[in-house]
Amino acid sequence: MSVVSARTFNQSPSAVKAMAKEGPVIVTDRGRPTIVVMDYDEYERLSDGGGSVRDSLVIDVDVEFEPVVARDLGQVPQL
Repeated sequence: MSVVSARTFNQSPSAVKAMAKEGPVIVTDRGRPTIVVMDYDEYERLSDGGGSVRDSLVIDVDVEFEPVVARDLGQVPQL
């Protein structure tokens, strides 16, 4: 993953686009990450065609799950 300044991004957008073909490019403004430039095909792969995050977390198998409920609330602190 590459990192460039906002100044470099503004002065050489074609260079940043070329870098994005190799992987995501983080653009910083005053040292703080502000945007990410990436290849559109990679974006499509990561976003799975625009589905929601919830949809991407769905598991197509049955999972047995028994939640543990804590009945002990602990002690109230002495102030």
